[in-house]
Amino acid sequence: MASSLILSSPKPLSINPTTFRSHRLSTIFSFNPARNPAFTPLFSLSSATPLKPHSKSVFCCSAKPRTRPEYIPNHIPDPNYVRVFDTTLRDGEQSPGATMTSAEKLVIARQLSRLGVDIIEAGFPASSPDDLDAVRSIAIEVGNNPIGADGHIPVICGLSRCNKRDIDAAWEAVKHAKKPRIHTFIATSEIHMQHKLRKTKEEVVQIASEMVAYARSLGCPDVEFSPEDAGRSDREFLYHILEEVIKAGATTLNIPDTVGYNLPGEFANLIADIKKNTKGIENVIISTHCQNDLGLATANTLGGVSAGARQVEVTINGIGERAGNASLEEVVLTIKCRQDEMGGVYTGINTEHIMMSSKMVQEHSGLIVQPHKAIVGANAFAHESGIHQDGMLKHKETYEIISPEDIGLFRSNEYGIVLGKLSGRHAVKTRLTELGYDISDKEFEDFFKRYKEVAEKKKRVTDEDMEALLSDEIFQPKVIWSLGEIQVTCGTLGLSTATVKLVASDGEEKIACSVGTGPVDAAYNAIDSIVQVPTVLKEYSMNSVTEGIDAIATTRVVIGGDSSITPKHTSNRETFNRTFSGSGAAMDIVVSSVRAYLSALNKMLSFVTVVKATRESSESSKTYHNSEQNSE
Repeated sequence: MASSLILSSPKPLSINPTTFRSHRLSTIFSFNPARNPAFTPLFSLSSATPLKPHSKSVFCCSAKPRTRPEYIPNHIPDPNYVRVFDTTLRDGEQSPGATMTSAEKLVIARQLSRLGVDIIEAGFPASSPDDLDAVRSIAIEVGNNPIGADGHIPVICGLSRCNKRDIDAAWEAVKHAKKPRIHTFIATSEIHMQHKLRKTKEEVVQIASEMVAYARSLGCPDVEFSPEDAGRSDREFLYHILEEVIKAGATTLNIPDTVGYNLPGEFANLIADIKKNTKGIENVIISTHCQNDLGLATANTLGGVSAGARQVEVTINGIGERAGNASLEEVVLTIKCRQDEMGGVYTGINTEHIMMSSKMVQEHSGLIVQPHKAIVGANAFAHESGIHQDGMLKHKETYEIISPEDIGLFRSNEYGIVLGKLSGRHAVKTRLTELGYDISDKEFEDFFKRYKEVAEKKKRVTDEDMEALLSDEIFQPKVIWSLGEIQVTCGTLGLSTATVKLVASDGEEKIACSVGTGPVDAAYNAIDSIVQVPTVLKEYSMNSVTEGIDAIATTRVVIGGDSSITPKHTSNRETFNRTFSGSGAAMDIVVSSVRAYLSALNKMLSFVTVVKATRESSESSKTYHNSEQNSE
């Protein structure tokens, strides 16, 4: 296993908005009023209809928060309110390389509730017993207990295909929530019905209406239906199947651009056409679910909102299958920033929790945001150009349309506290609170011990250092193996060697020595000889979180395990080998690498333990059942 260490020093968080040329986008954002005479778009990007300029200079996110309307499954009392349906834990978790344990999903669900999302799609319960347990845990805890100060409790939703087995599993998982929802789907495009389902249009309509009615018959008051690949479906057939599921009891109709094929104008016209031509549409909520295959997910989602959709399906950081989904932070901040231009629509999201939500999802999913990602990227609030810096020094709004504080981003140079080795617990914990971290006393003591170790070696501990240490100390899976000691020897005079001592969860210590092509390779080989679980290193990356020779190195690895015990399922029941990501941080790059590898191993071992326990329980149940039948 050859190891390649690449150190980079990302810049502070920033946004670098660019001025688009409306005439170049007029084609893809054009609406067709001739086809929809009753439809008046809330915004236009046509050069013939320029956007209204701001009358005064203010941060665009300074709009006053509005009260969240009462939740009624098929009706929103305020027609300007847009529900935010977060599918990070379902569609987002299906991203290649994204792996989250049940405990991690619960942590993220709590944060999503704090963020203020209206609906949490917590998973696909029929895909595995582990996913069913995770959704059930979220329904019980997050679905009944308010976390934010406003007393908001989100709807907890489970995904299912249009069959009774899936729907039963979804209901079993979400029924414990105060506001449960079942989300069921079936494909409606010609290519999907012919090649995937191999069913006629009549059969698809019958299955959809029967399964929506079945979900309602279980006692679920809130049923969402999605015609998969609606963006490529025949319009008349689409109107027909939507009418039938409305009759069957659907409360929300989600219109997915499943393969990210539509242009914003096309998708807006699709929503407008459905709103105009579907009988009973006034009795349900129209939703959007846009994939990002062509990079248009956010634009398509906003186009759908402009055409009358009042629910948006999004994910934190835009994670999801293939190129991902519409990004929650992009959609929400656009609505907030351009509220007047979009007809006064608004959401219930507390944007001050966006940055923390983004970091949490990065840590637990292992999917790192690219530096230039809008809103939450590492460069989203940095200005390097001399012209930009000059403008910023004179007036922030020359190059910032968003105040970083509005998304929960705070920088230490705006405060008088400088942290170092003499800083006490109170100062350190205060800074963590200012950065948006709310951790228990036990977690803080564990973190403070690591902080002191770093502070002894550095003159000044930055926010980035603290966040890296916190991620490494707190955002980690259940500890099965932890690092005790490590010593490496490397260079050009011979093979690299590593001696590693690991400590098991029961306190047992094991030591191994191994050689490798480099110090990291040698250390990983030593760990493998102790743990003795077959793994394949699929990804390895490292970067420094701050500048300087004393920077903390953050490492991310992705490993694969034995496919027989680590299967993963998509919503279509396709099976592929599950991967597990891990991250680690330390001033020593080898120690950082080992921490990351152990983090991924702990995730994999935890998952394997759950799978084995489930199989043993199932086999015991079968054995008992067979013995009962034999005795009879």
